[in-house]
Amino acid sequence: MSIDSAAPASRPMVFFERRELDALTQLYGRMVAAGEWRDYAIDGLPDAAVFSVFRRSSEAPLYRIEKRPELARRQGAWAVIGHGGVVLRRGHDLSQVLRLFEGRRFRVVE
Repeated sequence: MSIDSAAPASRPMVFFERRELDALTQLYGRMVAAGEWRDYAIDGLPDAAVFSVFRRSSEAPLYRIEKRPELARRQGAWAVIGHGGVVLRRGHDLSQVLRLFEGRRFRVVE
């Protein structure tokens, strides 16, 4: 038995493509300029890629924009998840999902 065969099979991580990251960072820049968002985090996980945005870096994320390829044929690979885990929008196209943030001002109620 070799050492390689004893190692657990690692699944490749899901991550954003360049055009997806461009769309996410453009949205982030607009929201920072509007004073709504202050920080972000990007996570690559075995089953999802997550772009989280924060009002303050010490708090829980305001929104998580998730890419889950295994849901692409069913509900759509993209989702915007609000504070508390509520799915605000889901779809097959990133630009369609990000329209949630256009035209409306979002305020955090404390």
